[in-house]
Amino acid sequence: MEMSFNEVHWVVQALIAALLVIGGVFALVGAIGMLRFPDFFMRLHGPTKATTLGVGGVLLASLLLHWVQGQHGLHELLITLFLFVTAPVSANLLAKAALHLRVPSTAKAPADQPKP
Repeated sequence: MEMSFNEVHWVVQALIAALLVIGGVFALVGAIGMLRFPDFFMRLHGPTKATTLGVGGVLLASLLLHWVQGQHGLHELLITLFLFVTAPVSANLLAKAALHLRVPSTAKAPADQPKP
């Protein structure tokens, strides 16, 4: 028999709520970063770093709830694996395509490198 969320111990409920809030904050920071950063290369950091951690926090909360309820949580593990494998690969491919197409960047060159 499945237990409802109200039957879960309050410490576990607090941990699940904290993971959801942390995941939401990371997702919000990633979305704001994607809107606020000035060029394409900087905008790649929003969805690939912060938003990945945000979705990871939500998936951990879901995984914890399913484990407490006696379910295996295989779906959450597979989603997490897929997300953490595909997000860096897709960001790398987008960056390489942008370099190949010579997308302009507003980032300043490091001081120790000569300007082209």
